Amino acid sequence: MPKPPRDNDANLVQEHYAVIYSPRRARERFPDNCVEIYADMNAALEASAPEDKRYAAKVIGPSRSSEGFMLYYLDHWLE
Repeated sequence: MPKPPRDNDANLVQEHYAVIYSPRRARERFPDNCVEIYADMNAALEASAPEDKRYAAKVIGPSRSSEGFMLYYLDHWLE
């Protein structure tokens, strides 16, 4: 079955490279105030600071939770 055409004007969640502030890395979703978006993977890796609990990652979002918060979902950590 072919995929339906994408509406480029739709406000869909997207993949981003980011730095996430997270005291513990066991979480899978993060509020938008803990996520800083970067243009590419290298910029996110350069901005990460594990000693300050700021980790580079690839995220998907933002998406509104049922509670009304904007969330980003972890795709994977960048090492």
